[in-house]
Amino acid sequence: MVNDTLRVRVASINREAEDILSYELVSEEGGALPAFEAGAHLQVRVPGPGDYVRSYSLCNDPEETHRYVIAVHRDDKGRGGSRAMHERVHVGDVLEVGPPNNNFPLLFARSYVLVAGGIGITPMLAMVRLLERTGANYTLHYCSRTPERTAFRELLSAAPFADRVHFYFDGGDPTKGLDVKALLATRGPGARLYCCGPGGLMKVVRDAATHHRWPWEKVHFESFTAEGTNAATGLEDTDFEVTLRSTGQVLKVPAGQSVLNVLRRNGVRVASDCEAGSCGTCLTRVCDGQPEHRDTFFQQEPAGDKRMLVCVSRARSKRLVLDL
Repeated sequence: MVNDTLRVRVASINREAEDILSYELVSEEGGALPAFEAGAHLQVRVPGPGDYVRSYSLCNDPEETHRYVIAVHRDDKGRGGSRAMHERVHVGDVLEVGPPNNNFPLLFARSYVLVAGGIGITPMLAMVRLLERTGANYTLHYCSRTPERTAFRELLSAAPFADRVHFYFDGGDPTKGLDVKALLATRGPGARLYCCGPGGLMKVVRDAATHHRWPWEKVHFESFTAEGTNAATGLEDTDFEVTLRSTGQVLKVPAGQSVLNVLRRNGVRVASDCEAGSCGTCLTRVCDGQPEHRDTFFQQEPAGDKRMLVCVSRARSKRLVLDL
């Protein structure tokens, strides 16, 4: 679990769609919670013998300081975290969570194209709340299998969101859903693209954005499964250390935090862009140790143990020595 643990009480639980529950969390002691920005997530320690720690995106308006709202998709084929949330967490329970952390920030733009798939709607919901409140220009394209599996469908189908939100139900056949190539064929001046959802949707959006020459600095991705882990791997985060070859400095990388962010906090400058493992900008040489690759950049060739993308990849060994 991360440092500065917060204790929050479950104020309410609501059914948002088939197998999806939302949880309203308030301070155990009352009063305001630490502020967060659209795109942020919480690490939640899930009660039970499994000692699960999962990351869930915040989906309420960042202007709210009295509560956090997360949504959890139950995955019976997962590793148990989402099932434990659905079965063991009840109204009135107190949970331990880490402070909000944001690897998917909403940056300034003249307009926004948002693409969400499944439970990937959660960070997008916080974004559209903020964008609507501030009068920004945006459209949200929300992909799901069926209306019954579409979280927050009633909310997004009503004012003030209805005119800006488009739903796509493919019944499990992506060819019957959103035409991503057509959507991204043109780009408005100053537009940014945000995408959150399963790996297949991420790849289609990334390929279409590349094909239509969207500027790489204007395209942003985040991908999580129902369990709240990285969708590319399904792997759970663990703590490890990185050593900087030039100085010998040893830095701890906690679960839920990226190597890149730890390096930044310690004054180490590494070029980066997408921070989703897709562009290759943060490629770093590994002098010793075994990286655990979680990127989508190395899809055509194996990355091996001598290089890694520090924005998303982690370690299989207890320590990595980086050429920094």
